[in-house]
Amino acid sequence: MSDEPDLEQIARSIVDGNSFMALGTADAEGVPWVSPVWYAPVSYREYLWVSKPGARHSHNLVTRPEIAVVIYDSHRVGWFNGLYMAAVAEQVEDVDAPIDVYTRRSEEQGFRRWKRDDVVPPGRFRLYRARVSEQFVLDDHDERIPVHVE
Repeated sequence: MSDEPDLEQIARSIVDGNSFMALGTADAEGVPWVSPVWYAPVSYREYLWVSKPGARHSHNLVTRPEIAVVIYDSHRVGWFNGLYMAAVAEQVEDVDAPIDVYTRRSEEQGFRRWKRDDVVPPGRFRLYRARVSEQFVLDDHDERIPVHVE
């Protein structure tokens, strides 16, 4: 029996046990902006969120779709309490299947039912997706350890 932590299981538990992720975006000049958003995982490498298209982070994605994402579990003591990810984000054009995933998670957590009309014009919101290219956890020495969770 190994004393090594199961980092993939830790990463999955961070995603499953939390509701908000921080998006790190940048504008055309490279000025950074961080925004917390409520998310629904399609998988451990694809995440959905809803935002207004005029929000600063939404506007930033138009010119720089590369983002950083952190899902942080403030209830975990010690290390391995956050999942850090590099991703590419986009506004979802074909919303029918993804909005079902998003609304299922929303209702499971006691929130509203989202409909297609909420996230397509003239609705106030849009549906966004992040596709993850890299994932990391930090150890007790603040070193990045790559993980790959599907």
